[in-house]
Amino acid sequence: MINFKVRFKNPVFIVQIILAVFTPLLAYANMSFEDINSWGALGTLLLDAFKNPYILSIVAVSVFNAVNDPTTVGITDSKQALSYTVPKEKEE
Repeated sequence: MINFKVRFKNPVFIVQIILAVFTPLLAYANMSFEDINSWGALGTLLLDAFKNPYILSIVAVSVFNAVNDPTTVGITDSKQALSYTVPKEKEE
């Protein structure tokens, strides 16, 4: 199990997921973030991606890599992380 409720409270995780989705899309389309300058351009990029199983698989792998915690066995958060209600503050 993954504690998505807490992860989505962390802005770093949100940016990580956005980059995990859009970076492979933009690379495959030979575009950069500056090329997405209208809602139409964004819609076209997303529609083309949904038509392409290769791109969908690359995005899935990228999102998996962003979500998976390599410090635990399997695809789960630790018991400690599952008990959080907000992201853990950095200890100094």
